[in-house]
Amino acid sequence: MSRYLRNTLFPLFTAILFLIGGLVSCSQYSTKPVSKGYHNLTAHYNAYVIARDQINQAELILFKARQENYNQLLPILLPIDSMGMQPVKPQIDDAIKKASIIPERHQNSKWLDDAYILIGRARLIKQDLPNAIEVFKYVNTKGTNENDKHTALVGLMRAYVEGNDYTNALNVAEYLRNQPLNKINTRDFYLTKAYLHERQGEYATAAGILDATFPVLKKGESTARLHLVAGQLYDLIGQPAKAVNHYRQVLKSRPTYDQSFYANLYAIQSNGLTGDQKRIAQSAETFENLLNDRKNVDLKDKVYYTMGLLEARSGRIDKAIKYYSQSIQAAGSNTNQVPYTYLEIGKLYFEKKADYTHAKVYYDSALALMPKQSPDYAALLNRKKVLDDFVQYKTTIQTDDSLLALSQLDAAALDRAFDKAISQREKQDKAQAALAQQIIDQATKGTGSSMPGATNSSLQPAERWVLYNPIALSQGRQEFAVRWGNRPLEDNWRRSNKEASGAIAADNSPLNGGSSANSVNPNAPLQPADAMAGGIPVALNSPVASRKTQKDAMMAKVPFTKEAQALANQRIENALYRLGKLYKFELNQPVDAIPTFEQLLSRYPNTLQKPEVYYLLYLSNEQLGKSSPWKDKLLSEYPNTSYARLTGKAAAQTTGSEAQALTTYTAIYELYKANNNAEALSRAEAALGSFAGSQLEDKLALLRLMLVGKVKSVDNYRQAMNEFIRDYPNSQLLPHVKEMQVAADQLTAKRK
Repeated sequence: MSRYLRNTLFPLFTAILFLIGGLVSCSQYSTKPVSKGYHNLTAHYNAYVIARDQINQAELILFKARQENYNQLLPILLPIDSMGMQPVKPQIDDAIKKASIIPERHQNSKWLDDAYILIGRARLIKQDLPNAIEVFKYVNTKGTNENDKHTALVGLMRAYVEGNDYTNALNVAEYLRNQPLNKINTRDFYLTKAYLHERQGEYATAAGILDATFPVLKKGESTARLHLVAGQLYDLIGQPAKAVNHYRQVLKSRPTYDQSFYANLYAIQSNGLTGDQKRIAQSAETFENLLNDRKNVDLKDKVYYTMGLLEARSGRIDKAIKYYSQSIQAAGSNTNQVPYTYLEIGKLYFEKKADYTHAKVYYDSALALMPKQSPDYAALLNRKKVLDDFVQYKTTIQTDDSLLALSQLDAAALDRAFDKAISQREKQDKAQAALAQQIIDQATKGTGSSMPGATNSSLQPAERWVLYNPIALSQGRQEFAVRWGNRPLEDNWRRSNKEASGAIAADNSPLNGGSSANSVNPNAPLQPADAMAGGIPVALNSPVASRKTQKDAMMAKVPFTKEAQALANQRIENALYRLGKLYKFELNQPVDAIPTFEQLLSRYPNTLQKPEVYYLLYLSNEQLGKSSPWKDKLLSEYPNTSYARLTGKAAAQTTGSEAQALTTYTAIYELYKANNNAEALSRAEAALGSFAGSQLEDKLALLRLMLVGKVKSVDNYRQAMNEFIRDYPNSQLLPHVKEMQVAADQLTAKRK
């Protein structure tokens, strides 16, 4: 070998050997500088940076694609939505794979804790909360860097909040509060803790934490959004001046157009609460500018809504309803605002006008359009049920009263009443026809074409085919929305899960041994209520029927027999009783409850609900600060009922004691054992009023029941059992009394 080759190849061979030796020594478990440097470099640029950027980009995409509901309090942090993250799922999965390379291949890298944190963040975005929690806990336990451990704990707190585990979230927050956090962890900790308190309804605390966070936030869309949330929080806790300051900060934080628009509207609403007359006067000009701005064409409904809100707060109810109606008309195809506008109108009729019939109509409309996940939905549904009952009771009373009155008329007067009712119905039909034509004109306005077929006919709306009747179509849409919600026009619209629906037979399909489609109706049709004309039910099934046919249908509803009249009176009695209780408890209107109960007692003095009605009349008058005779009547006529005992419960609790009750009970029981039943019964009835609320009350009532069975008639015995079941529904002795009731029934059946 020449000297030249020897001098050239030897250094090259040496370098190759050195490189191979270095690579061999680069084990991921080695602590040598060369090995750690190699794994740090590879882990950082080949895995960590790629995964971090993918997750950051996914979070940005989700933030930009968010759908804000400005009618509700905005969440401080965007709630995790497993369905909403589907567009970024591929890159989140890829980020997890990339970040997982580091613990798999680079155990000695300084990026190990960061990689686990990225995996936890990705799991959180996917709403894989159990795995996210485990990853964050692992970093906190095994991590080597304090800042990384703090970052993991902030992520752990967020995961607990999303899982509604507020106790553990607060425990983590309490620990972090005493730790020296860096700037980024401080920001994230404050935001997560504020979000936690917002989720718990602690709005004052959430607003205070947000105030402490703003100094470390940069101007931008996300900061403008947080100022908007802070303003909403201060509005909710009754501090409109602070709310206005935050709405102004929105405009200084580079907001989006929607954010600035709503900040202006919210500021106007808050100024209405502060009583700042100068700013209130300026709001009219602001409204005019907003309505005239072409950029706000699709936001006019929000402007009118705010105008209505200010009028309502000023006590101008009719003007508020007018603006709310304009808001609904301006909504067009975007109905996001509409259910909340209907809700506000319903509230005005309910709370300010006490017009529950009109309130029900608007609550029905609001419920048909409002998303079920809305915080207002549950309360709205409950109030709607109350109003449904209210209208049902009022309609029952009105209808049956009218029918009973008709049953007392002679033939000529009855015929005149029917003629009047039918004429009134025809007048209503003409009004509906005019409304239908107005709907048609609005639908075809500007199109230069007419609607096809019978929609332009001169027929009454009720006489048209249903799909050509605009009124029926409108009612049908509302009924559909109430039953099914807002659903797109698509195949299998009833199914919540449409995947493979065409290939799988339903549970009730004949293929699976179920009933045929013709024998099962899964959606029973809504039962239409009788229409009323002049207080008389009118048959609507045959709109083209002759006047005689209509009269015959109306005649069939009149209760001429004593049995039919008794049933009508029974319905009225029950409706009055329930309506009075609804006024008292559900609507909190004792002023209306009192005349309703008094009417019940006047018309039906022998009602079985008399003791309870006396008691409710006593309570209603007490609520209004009025004196009344109802307590004395209750105590004198029904001294042994639970309602009589309730009126003196406080006194009994102060004058009686458990020891006295036990002594009295023992004495009565001794009389019972000695077969001195009449004396024992007399003492038991007197003692029940004296020891109401004691632990022995139900036992004393049972002893009285047994004594009644020995001393009085079978009917009195049955009545006493019914009273015990009614008065002590939670007693441990109730099963025994029901067994006694069954035994009494069997004995009676044998005697028959």
